[in-house]
Amino acid sequence: MDRDTDVLVVGAGPTGLALGIDLARRGVAALVVERAEALFPGSRGKGIQPRTMEVFDDLGVLDAIRAAGGTYPVGMIWQDGRRAGEHRMFDAAEPSEDAPYTEPWMVPQWRTQRILRARLEELGGEVAFGREVVGLAQDQGGVRAEFASGEVLTARYAVAADGGRSTVRRLLGIGMTGETVDPNPTLVADVRISGLDRDNWHVFPPGEGGGFLAICPLAGTEDFQLVAQFPDGTAPDLSLEGIRKVVATRSHLAPECLTELRWASDFRPRAALADRFRSGRLFLAGDAAHVHSPAGGQGLNTSVQDAYNLGWKLGAVLRGGADAALLDSYEEERRPIAADVLGLSTRVHRGETRRGEATRQLGLGYRQSSTRETRTGPGPLRAGDRAPDGTVAGVRLFDAFRGPHWTLLALGGAQAPDPGGRIRVVQGPAPRTYGPGLYLVRPDGYVGWAADTAAGLPDYLARFGRC
Repeated sequence: MDRDTDVLVVGAGPTGLALGIDLARRGVAALVVERAEALFPGSRGKGIQPRTMEVFDDLGVLDAIRAAGGTYPVGMIWQDGRRAGEHRMFDAAEPSEDAPYTEPWMVPQWRTQRILRARLEELGGEVAFGREVVGLAQDQGGVRAEFASGEVLTARYAVAADGGRSTVRRLLGIGMTGETVDPNPTLVADVRISGLDRDNWHVFPPGEGGGFLAICPLAGTEDFQLVAQFPDGTAPDLSLEGIRKVVATRSHLAPECLTELRWASDFRPRAALADRFRSGRLFLAGDAAHVHSPAGGQGLNTSVQDAYNLGWKLGAVLRGGADAALLDSYEEERRPIAADVLGLSTRVHRGETRRGEATRQLGLGYRQSSTRETRTGPGPLRAGDRAPDGTVAGVRLFDAFRGPHWTLLALGGAQAPDPGGRIRVVQGPAPRTYGPGLYLVRPDGYVGWAADTAAGLPDYLARFGRC
């Protein structure tokens, strides 16, 4: 552990692992450290939204994610031991050429993390377990991290991806502003259970036996995720016998139907946003920067996209020669997104809006970012927007975007200059979602520059070093 690295990533959850992958494929030396002795064992963040599936496609893990999970089942509402009706958890949407993934994909969080770790190690990265950060210092040259073991590591930059109770955030003295979404304690557990089919998400409304109970089959496993609310404010009993009592009291199932408890936790749903996402050479990402209600499946997805935004910028500064000022755009772009998504997940939790187009996260973008530039509107797409999929002269655009490079699209007769560097050029007819013009797509799949002609393009590219 006593060695230097370019980037120290604190936390081996989905955020830290995704960032480690993105840095590794850019040739950036990074070390992911984790306080625990193993990866998180529970199913907690089980919903992968369509935009995150696009990110996972680029990071090279989508096939494994799809193989490890499945679609969400239809909700089945039970009343007095009888099936009383169905409930659709998400508004339906048909796939299209520009948005091939439209439904959330269910993968237990522990499986997502295993897949991400395997990809990280495939790229030469690593996770150091049992490493608890207890001290941090920084100067103009880098960051010095001290671990509980007494070991010390220095890095040029560090990223806190260590969760809602982030030690790094506390050491930096960065506050969080938020609210309690629901004061009632909630139990979440991974269990083995008999007497319920795996074709439905089983919902038992509140009754005389207590609060809400939901039991969802976890795709790709033999487990169910059990969620129970405790409106009387009592802390739930996390033991096997305690959870058996909850099941027997709130459903038609006998206690012995719950055959095995694999993991359990409790929480009070809250929403909170860090006052800052950056302090000098240290950045906050994921739950360390924003804490969501689990309703709507927004937390893990927003977190992975934090990593996706920060990864290419760190790579540009550390390997591409870009000015370090580029890193200022991380907070500029991601904090407003996190604030908006926090509001969305809270509204979903309170039943004020459904899980639909907004929760898929395909409409998120950076039109207000200082890193984007639109010159005379070339079509419906603007700089800062997500770059849709499509086909241009036989080339699938997501295939062209895949990798750590920039992509220049010359569409509908627009003339493509030679951009040099490692920029891929795709030229051909303009898909409907783009319109004619030149579109420079960032490594994270958002349009950075859009125009009718190439005037000003070299100056724009110079801001990002050797693209």
